[in-house]
Amino acid sequence: MAKAAKTAIKKDPKQAAEAKNYTKVIKAVRSPKSGAYTFKEQIIHKDKVKEFLAQK
Repeated sequence: MAKAAKTAIKKDPKQAAEAKNYTKVIKAVRSPKSGAYTFKEQIIHKDKVKEFLAQK
């Protein structure tokens, strides 16, 4: 499945250039109930990374 997506992006250079502007961000969030950490991950535009990490 991932190989098909890679080849689809390679065929269209405009999509490949736009895809490079996105980043996968993983943030550790502590549960108020149990105190355990969970991970919140999201794929967002590289300009909005600081906003995502600043959220509580």
